[in-house]
Amino acid sequence: MSYQSPCNQSPCPQASPITTAPTQVYNNIYHPQAQPIIHPIEVINQHHCVPVPQHYYTCSVKDVMVSTDRRSMRGKRR
Repeated sequence: MSYQSPCNQSPCPQASPITTAPTQVYNNIYHPQAQPIIHPIEVINQHHCVPVPQHYYTCSVKDVMVSTDRRSMRGKRR
């Protein structure tokens, strides 16, 4: 059975502290730095000839003389 003093104090005297070399902890902090990146764009206009039908109409007028002779019309009516 181990000995315990009142108020849970150890019967042993307190040991002297030991100081070790400091532990180094690195906290990496990153800061954004603008880095320009240039993307050159070249626009090339290509022109192509494409045939498109266009319809044109011509009109001609022709005068024809018609006889109004009643004798020539009688034969055609019958």
